[in-house]
This record gives sequence, C-alpha cells and structure tokens, in this order.
Amino acid sequence: MKTTIRFKFWLKGMILFLMASAETGVAQIPMLPQQVIMGSGYANEIYYQFTTFNTSSAARNVWDISFMTMPESASILINDGTGATLWTYPYADISGWDAVDTIDLYTWPTMYNDPDNWENGAFNRNSSGYPDYGWGVYSPTTQIITGDSIFIMQLIDGSFKKVWIVEKNILDNAYVIRYANLDGSDFQEVSLDCDPFTGKVMVGLDMQVNIPVDYQPAKESWDILFTKYMAWHPTGAPVVVTGVLSNPAIVAKKFYPVDPEFNDWESAPWDSSRSTIGWDWKWFDFNAMSYLIEDSMLFYVKDQPTNVYRLRFTGFEGTSTGVIDFEIALSLSAGVDNSTSSNFSIKLFPNPAVSIVNMDIKTQNPVNDAISVSLRDMMGREILSERLAPGQHQLTWHIESLSPGPYMIIITSGSDRTVSKLFKL
Repeated sequence: MKTTIRFKFWLKGMILFLMASAETGVAQIPMLPQQVIMGSGYANEIYYQFTTFNTSSAARNVWDISFMTMPESASILINDGTGATLWTYPYADISGWDAVDTIDLYTWPTMYNDPDNWENGAFNRNSSGYPDYGWGVYSPTTQIITGDSIFIMQLIDGSFKKVWIVEKNILDNAYVIRYANLDGSDFQEVSLDCDPFTGKVMVGLDMQVNIPVDYQPAKESWDILFTKYMAWHPTGAPVVVTGVLSNPAIVAKKFYPVDPEFNDWESAPWDSSRSTIGWDWKWFDFNAMSYLIEDSMLFYVKDQPTNVYRLRFTGFEGTSTGVIDFEIALSLSAGVDNSTSSNFSIKLFPNPAVSIVNMDIKTQNPVNDAISVSLRDMMGREILSERLAPGQHQLTWHIESLSPGPYMIIITSGSDRTVSKLFKL
C-alpha cells in the first residue's frame, strides 16, 4: 500500500511537471520515491532492481561463510556484518591441524572481507598474488587450488571453529572444506559443488548444520544490496555498517559535495568497487538522536542492461525498523547516448499522453539522409519505428497498448541525433 501511495504522488507530480514543460518538448523526469525495509535490527538484507523497482529479501543470519560461484573465482567471504570473525593461525600450516593453540587469539590480526572487492574475501586477505589465493595455491597443471593455511573462525552464533579450505577443483567448480571445534571434536568435511548455484553471485555455507545455503536471488534480478557489512571508519578502524553494496555486474559513481540539481554524471569515471554507494550517505546526530542524510551526496548507477539511474537517499530510520528511503530517476536509457542534435527540434503533444502522441519534427538546416524515428522503453528496447524522407514532418502514433511509464523518442539522420522523453499515462 505504501509503495502504491508513493507512486501516485510521484505520478501526479510528474504529470504537472511535464505539462508545464510541454512548450520545450523535452522534460526532466522527476525522481521516483522508493523504500526498502530491512526490519528490526536489520534482520534482512534487501536486493533491489532499478528497472522493475522489485525487491527481494533474505535473512542475514543463515550462513557463516560464502563462496563466489563462478569456476574462475576463489573468493571466500565471511558473514562479517552478522558477527563472524576470522583469524589466520600464525604458528603452523596445515601440518598443525591437530593441535592448535589459541591462548593469544585476540592479539592476532583480524581478517575481514575487502569492502571494495568481491574477489577479496576474508579468507583471501593473505594473498601474495597469483597463484596464491590467500587460503591456498593454484596449480596450472592440475587446475586445483590446494589449501595451505589454518584459520580460526568465530561463527555468527558465537562458537569457535578451526577451518581448513582443503581445495577447490576449478574444472569441477567444487570445494572441500574441513572444520571442527578447537579441541578437534565435531569434525566435519563438506564438499560444496558451486555449479548448481552459478545463476547466483554467491552460495553460503551454514557451518552449524553443515549444509549449503541458497540465499540470494538470481544475479540478473538485482543491482544493489542493502545489508550490513564490515567497512573502514575514517579513523582507520574496522566498523560494522548498514549500507549498500553493488552487484559485481554493475558500476556506479559518487558525487559529493554537489548541488541537489547536479546532473553532470559523465564528468567522472565509473567505479566497479563493491561499496561505491556504501554507507556514509547518512550520519547520526546525537543532539537530535536520529539519523540525518547527506543531502549534497548523489550517486549514478549503470545497471545490468546499462541504463543509467540517478540515486539520492532521503531517509534512514535506524535499527528500530530498518527503513531506508531513497529516490531514483532514469538519466540515460540503454542503447541511447547522451548526445543531442542542434539541427533537430521535436515537439511532443500531448505529453503526458494516453492513447496518441503527435510529433512535430523540424530541422534548422536541410538534411540529405533519411530520418529515423523510434520509440524505446526504459530497457532501450525498440517498440515503434518509422523511416521518413529528408525534410520536416508531423506524425501521429497510437500508443494505447503501451504500459504506463516513461519512454524515449529518438530521432536520427546521419550523424545527427536527438532524444526526447515521453510519459504514457
């Protein structure tokens, strides 16, 4: 119900905005309010997709370690946002498995997932570079990574285990993992085949019941993840934060400080880091005893179909509800570049449109090439098109069968190109 109400307010605002700007022929689509709810104590992590506004949730406390699923990856992460902690055993390699001594455990360096790189999980932090993956060394001859290190891990339930990643067979895309209580009791050897899970970014392992955990939605169905994870505080200390991580298949940009109307998103390179969006778009005001949002911080996200979205956070309620409010707007549709033609002008009316849209196409200078007019959806897919002789034209298209929402009208002739936005009611 809340999503429906928010959409109606946004729709009303968009209609008024587009009508007011109808004389210009081109309008900036207002930002669409969105909300995710992680629950009390941030119990769930939320996967969000821009093109559909769809969300899916998963409990955060169902896995202890997690494996990137693709055969070429050797990254192993811990659930550091839910209390899992990892140490490398400093006194022996795997030959010391039977007699580990942890009396000075808390003086050892703690190992966390790299907040910026999915391929550098906590178990990989000792890597010295190829063919060393931190927990083991790769053999090009056998195509097996053989484990050479012992780890001590505190699971999310607070218990302690010694852990040995025995191997990963790259050809089979399968791991062998051994773990036991520190005294050697409750020994487990688990074979984990990642092949059934390659449609996901990761597959988890619940080390309390010794079973794989299929906790993520399909990797094509989400762009960003609202969750808790270990990050680095500006002081240099590790800290558990609530924030946003990126799907490995997307890229993003962060702009700060900028004016709220800033739109020069092409002025900086794309960033493929895991936590480009991150957590520091909010801060806690101890005087007001509530979270405040950095209103001069904006993000741009290129999703998997390569649409570009503008993202701005507007609210964060904290641990009591886990509610996060934000706004998005489409800045560039997939397959459409940002170039515009000074030679073409187009007036769309009515805009917004219900059943028909009229187009008045004019050129400043004569053109010799044929003119192509196409209508595309938010995914960049062509829905309607028409090819015209050089010159000025008036067209009428019937659009009653289209779903409500924003579309792009694209006109090209030779190297000239212009893009206008149309909203269907």
